[in-house]
Amino acid sequence: MASHTPGAPVFAAPAELPDWALRSVDLANPRLGAKAIATSDDFFAEVSRMLNPEPAQFVPGKFDTNGKWMDGWESRRKRVAGHDWAIVRLGVKGLIRGFDIDTSHFTGNYPPAVSIEACVSDSDDAETLEAANWTEILPATPCGPNSHHILECASAEAWTHLRVNMYPDGGIARLRVYGRPVGSLSAAAGELVDLVAMENGGRAVSWNDASFGSSAAALLLPGRGMNMGDGWETRRRREPGNDWCVLELGAPGTVEKIEVDTAFFKGNYPDRCSVQAAYVTGGTDRSITTQSMFWQTLLPEQKLEMDAIHTFTEQVARLGTITHVRFNIFPDGGVSRLRLWGKPEAK
Repeated sequence: MASHTPGAPVFAAPAELPDWALRSVDLANPRLGAKAIATSDDFFAEVSRMLNPEPAQFVPGKFDTNGKWMDGWESRRKRVAGHDWAIVRLGVKGLIRGFDIDTSHFTGNYPPAVSIEACVSDSDDAETLEAANWTEILPATPCGPNSHHILECASAEAWTHLRVNMYPDGGIARLRVYGRPVGSLSAAAGELVDLVAMENGGRAVSWNDASFGSSAAALLLPGRGMNMGDGWETRRRREPGNDWCVLELGAPGTVEKIEVDTAFFKGNYPDRCSVQAAYVTGGTDRSITTQSMFWQTLLPEQKLEMDAIHTFTEQVARLGTITHVRFNIFPDGGVSRLRLWGKPEAK
């Protein structure tokens, strides 16, 4: 039986996500620019911790000036009427599919119920947001201790800010907001934009393996990877073939330059890569994945090196406007980021 070192952090188990969440982006990820704007109370644990992309942890014996240190947002015990709330700015405006309201490690201090409201605002001013026109997108829902609460959202609109309500008080370890960015891609004359960037609406459709690190969606995150766990890495392939992922652009466009970044991948980077592409109308993620095997070549096989940004311009085929790509790595390995620089299709 495994033993635990006294005082060592205990990390929360990951959520078992449904397909709609796996195929979504966490719009509340600070890496996308999400931020806690205001709260009624965060006496015991500051609200910004609730958005930490890392799993929640519990550190036995760790205390601060206000009491037990908790990894999440925790308000004091409410002794008056009302309830606690927090306003969060999403990283990008997006359509929301659902939530993970995670109460990991909150046992006698979790909220009995939670609801979520949403609004669209150009301002992050707390007073302006408190007076905004809020719409309930998740009705008051019972919560339990030390659990992931995976809840779908019925709203079909795009939102910029959320107000998370705890009834009446308590603690939430993590808030994940699963959805799809709705960026408005445009490029000035002669300017190229990253058509597949997550903040521009790009998303990972499917991938054959992601045994290490994150899913293929990590390829689309802003900036360079922070470490070897911040990227897409497959297992060691012990059979013929190669690994791949299918990605959807944020908007149809023409690709002129491709960047493949193997930051931090040294003994485990792919030997080579290639990119296929197509303009797809209709179908499902499954049918698009099947079709991707037969798409045209956008970038022929290219040699890769460890821990480096590889830029390809002359090698990129002029296929015209595309909506999806299939990124192939040979035979396996890890890639930190993929950038598809180009011009969006004119509206």
